[in-house]
Amino acid sequence: MLEATPLNIALPPRFADHCRRAADFLTTHGALLVCGLFLLAGVLILDDYGVSWDEGTHRQAATANLDYILGNSDALLEWRDREYGVAFQLPLLLIERALGLTDSRDIHLLRHILTHLFFIIGGFFGYRLAYRLFDNHLIALFALLLYLLHPRLYAHSFFNGKDVPFFSMFIIALYLVERAFRRDTVGAFILCGVGMGLLTNIRIMGAMLFPAVVAMRGIDLYLAAGGTERRRILLTGSGFILAAALTLYVVWPFLWDDPGGRLVETWLRLSHKTNELQQLFRGQWIDDEVPPDYIPMWFAITTPPLAMLLGLVGVAALAESSITRPRGIFPNGATRFRLLLLACFTLPVAGVILLDSNLYNGWRHLFFIYAPGCLLAALGLGWLFRTLRSRYWRAGVVGLAGAGAGLTVLQMMQLHPYQQVYFNFLADRETPEYLGTQYDLDYWGLSPYEGLQYLLAAYPEGRIRVGVRQPNGWELLPAADRARVTPLPFADAEFYIEFQRRLAFDGGLSPFPEAALYSRRIYNNTVLVVARNADLKRRWEEDYQAVKTGELLASSKFDLYRKGNALTYIKEPCEYSDRVERFALDVVPRAMEDLPRRNQWRGYDDRGFIFGHHGKRFNGKCAVPALLPDYPVARFRTGQKDWEVRIDLRAPEYRAEYAAVTVGAPLVQSEFNLYRRDNGLIYAKKPCTAEDVAARFYLHIWPEKGSDLLPARREFGFDNQDFPFEQYGARFDDKCLIKAPLPDYPIKEIRTGQFIPGEGALWEGKLMGER
Repeated sequence: MLEATPLNIALPPRFADHCRRAADFLTTHGALLVCGLFLLAGVLILDDYGVSWDEGTHRQAATANLDYILGNSDALLEWRDREYGVAFQLPLLLIERALGLTDSRDIHLLRHILTHLFFIIGGFFGYRLAYRLFDNHLIALFALLLYLLHPRLYAHSFFNGKDVPFFSMFIIALYLVERAFRRDTVGAFILCGVGMGLLTNIRIMGAMLFPAVVAMRGIDLYLAAGGTERRRILLTGSGFILAAALTLYVVWPFLWDDPGGRLVETWLRLSHKTNELQQLFRGQWIDDEVPPDYIPMWFAITTPPLAMLLGLVGVAALAESSITRPRGIFPNGATRFRLLLLACFTLPVAGVILLDSNLYNGWRHLFFIYAPGCLLAALGLGWLFRTLRSRYWRAGVVGLAGAGAGLTVLQMMQLHPYQQVYFNFLADRETPEYLGTQYDLDYWGLSPYEGLQYLLAAYPEGRIRVGVRQPNGWELLPAADRARVTPLPFADAEFYIEFQRRLAFDGGLSPFPEAALYSRRIYNNTVLVVARNADLKRRWEEDYQAVKTGELLASSKFDLYRKGNALTYIKEPCEYSDRVERFALDVVPRAMEDLPRRNQWRGYDDRGFIFGHHGKRFNGKCAVPALLPDYPVARFRTGQKDWEVRIDLRAPEYRAEYAAVTVGAPLVQSEFNLYRRDNGLIYAKKPCTAEDVAARFYLHIWPEKGSDLLPARREFGFDNQDFPFEQYGARFDDKCLIKAPLPDYPIKEIRTGQFIPGEGALWEGKLMGER
């Protein structure tokens, strides 16, 4: 005889009894046991993670806010990152000072373990929320495991003091929202408002939950049966709003003097914040112009497949229940809250795509969508158990879920301590160095910590003079080891440590020698290299000379060479002052539709950079690699504050075109001579100055048949194809040439020339007849 376990899987009696006891234990202690085991593991591996870029900035923000609170300094109001909230960072600083910590290692380890602890606390609240939604401890425990077993988020839970605390607080806020609507008391809604204020302070994007709660209270008010119930709803809603606003104000010192104005300032600054640090995505170096599939792609290739598969099942189950039982959508209940989870997962992604928001460093700004994603996956698992009737199918689902979780644990152990570099099978993990040429891997700069540990072990005595970029993990070394390590500028160092961001840049000098002293590879990709400075300089010198075999485009303060779409700026001798100014690189494509949407209004692609991105200084020389985009480039402008060059890549082609077309007589002889060639209109001029091309060109075309015009142009009778010189023209030697395309329909008449708005035409030419 078969007995049913809590998951309704029929098993023989002797196994069913054991399963029942195990289920009872997990019901009462499972979540605490799992959280305790993860916390213990975190303590044991705490020292394995390095120091990330932003940790110093986060601590500075907390210090500036504390000084402002105590009245010691008003520097917060002028600080560049004053708009960042410190609801999480300030308690870390207060605990650090309460413990009297002064050593940098102790401070960083404390911050790491407390950040990780908050991550685990968020997971426990996620478990509680899942149990409230599905009334099943084992499914809730599965949601907790999904939460904790995301490799990237797990690694970030030690060193990322902004995105992971926001992720953890987001699921806590979701729990408080569900609790408030379930209990429907003033106290529950006030507590929910407190959570909302803290969430919004950690990241202002947390404000997205505020209108959702208000809207759901509004629906409840509309559906209320009587006056007493309406008064209670208004009272609870008011309590929520006041608690959220008051909490946000109290925990955000920057708002104290002007709450409304500074909240608007914060929103505008953060929503329009640009990223000068280029990032690698699908083999292209981009800055703040991320493609529409940026977040979906990052999420798809870096999330465990089990979570994505069950999440899709959960979405399908939610859609099915909403369609078949639409009356359950609006009233306060489980279906409405599950739809809120779906909105929290999908709408932020849709928003950043539609608004063309600036994102960088993978999908870290949207880590929080994984919180509702875990709950949707748990919903999918529960739906499968309710739907599948066969015990074999149910056993298969249990086996699949267990195998998926076990595989993720195994992969996390293999990647340790680089779980932040996790990719799933959707990415090519086998081809050597492929991932490192397609995506940023160790973009947080954590691996140099391992490089320092290698040098300390390989050279157990004496001082180690090392050139390494900040952050370098030096602060995390024990005091005795820190005393032996001397971080120096590269030119003065004996050893050099570099991580993947620069290893990936394929535009100039090789960043490391063929035979490194030490390297770390993840998925057949190099994420860390330790080399002798002398070997590196020798290799860079060889590459420097190889660069000079390319095409010399310009000689100015820097000489500019080109090979393919790779540019290299070189200078000898090179001083510090040559490197401090930002390099401009404004690229104009041949076809304006190739530009990112945000740049189309200005007509060029801003790909400027700083020397520290990829530049190298060695043996008194500087070399700075940069990349032109893959689309066909017409011309570009580059330089620094005190020098500039303009390069037209069409000049050789246009020079030959000019020689060929001007052999014959022009169709129109005016300020520019006009020719017809290959269904295009050619403008030629010699000599040609900057003033000749400053005014805009107009090009009005009358077709033989009015029906060939677009409907919007038919009332005018002609096609307007006005253009600036830069769109189709090039200057070379003392000549100018413009190649303006003409439409395919039969043309009756063309009128063209130049004009100044408000002043009229400067000159005009008229052409008649056949194409």
